[in-house]
Amino acid sequence: MFDALEVLTTVVVGVMVGVEFSVAFVMNPIFNALPEDSTLLARAHGGRMLGAVMPVWYLGSLALVAVWAVAGWHHPGTGLVVTAGALLIVSVIMSVALLVPINNRGKTWTPENRPADWKQQANRWDRYHYVRVAVIVAAFALLVAALA
Repeated sequence: MFDALEVLTTVVVGVMVGVEFSVAFVMNPIFNALPEDSTLLARAHGGRMLGAVMPVWYLGSLALVAVWAVAGWHHPGTGLVVTAGALLIVSVIMSVALLVPINNRGKTWTPENRPADWKQQANRWDRYHYVRVAVIVAAFALLVAALA
């Protein structure tokens, strides 16, 4: 049962990392290459869609890591799992404090109501997101290392 928990947690976190990596390095560069109104609409739609799913995914991943850490307290690698959990907490704090406020504004923008600085706000979100991706990649790598 414990092995299943380890694998489930690693897969759930790994897929989350893949989605966030894809947003940073695949989807947003594609969106940014579109004509301006299309860029705005694509990012707004992505913000609405992922803004609804990712909080559950982040908190669910954190919960799975916490269960793994508690259930495996006397197993080798628990320190790695706890550190991964701490990094996921950092990613949640970053999300709530830095990314969500920008996303909440951006997901309502249309070509008719966008603010003059919408591109600067989108670029700021991207910069914060790159850091968050690095944090969750590190958490994922620690979970993989804890499997060994």
